Amino acid sequence: MTDGASGLRLRLPIWLRPPTRNQREVFALQFLPLYVVVAVLLFLVLSTAIEYLLPASTPRLWGALLAKAVLAFAMIAPALAISRIERRPFADFGLPAAQTFGRLFWIGVLWGFGSLSLLLFVLHAARCLSYGNAALHGAHIWKLALFWAIFFVCVAFFEEFTFRGYTQFAIQQVAGFWLAAILLSAIFAYIHHSNPGETWVGTIGAGGVALFFCFTLRRTGNLWFAVGMHASWDWAQSFFYGVPDSGVVEPGHFLQARLHGPVWLTGGSVGPEGSVLLFVLIAGMWLVFHRIFPAGVISARRHGYTEKTGKD
Repeated sequence: MTDGASGLRLRLPIWLRPPTRNQREVFALQFLPLYVVVAVLLFLVLSTAIEYLLPASTPRLWGALLAKAVLAFAMIAPALAISRIERRPFADFGLPAAQTFGRLFWIGVLWGFGSLSLLLFVLHAARCLSYGNAALHGAHIWKLALFWAIFFVCVAFFEEFTFRGYTQFAIQQVAGFWLAAILLSAIFAYIHHSNPGETWVGTIGAGGVALFFCFTLRRTGNLWFAVGMHASWDWAQSFFYGVPDSGVVEPGHFLQARLHGPVWLTGGSVGPEGSVLLFVLIAGMWLVFHRIFPAGVISARRHGYTEKTGKD
């Protein structure tokens, strides 16, 4: 019996063997169907187990939080296994452990809350939004603020890694970064169209936000900014302001903001993500981010390429 890589090649079936250098591009894409199947099965098994083990009296919101956490775990765990088989750092898939909840994450948090607040301020100035009064008081504010923060961090991990993590990495090996980004952003947008109250304007807006997150991945080399901004944006909509988030109004929000006025401007049942102003905001964020994180020579490992890349 041999040790190391040669031993691994003898023990694994041919389709699971680590690729040689000139096989890596196709090999990464070859694993994608298996990744999806394993992730779905893992989610079904874990969610069924949780549903069976949880008491019937468990509050609905706690069940929803567990479901989001399981979704995030189900998408990340198979990719971690693939990184071991391929003998590549898990950081190649967008979540370097060394930067966990680090500087980029908190910059993203500020961007998410700030950009959503700016959008709502413009709607308020146009007399299309009323902030309303506080719906929560005392300790309930902090308890629910923390609950929704954890909830939307789980949502952000799930959605960012699903559409801009391993799948983005695998497809871009063959199709290139931006073609993979456009494809996955279109799928992301279409899935959002199934939300209650969603419209096609909101669907296209979701795709635009997804492409912006892809741009932040391209410029920063990882998903931590996108995770922070995604979580903060959703938290601001659903908890802090209490406006619809892609057509969904969550309970337990702090303010009771109300949208009124033309649907094309307010987003109607979709909320701010269905407003035409969202596209203006996305364009503005793209330009500002371009200035703060200019294009340059990016480490090959940060984008899964075999050589250094130049400007975007």
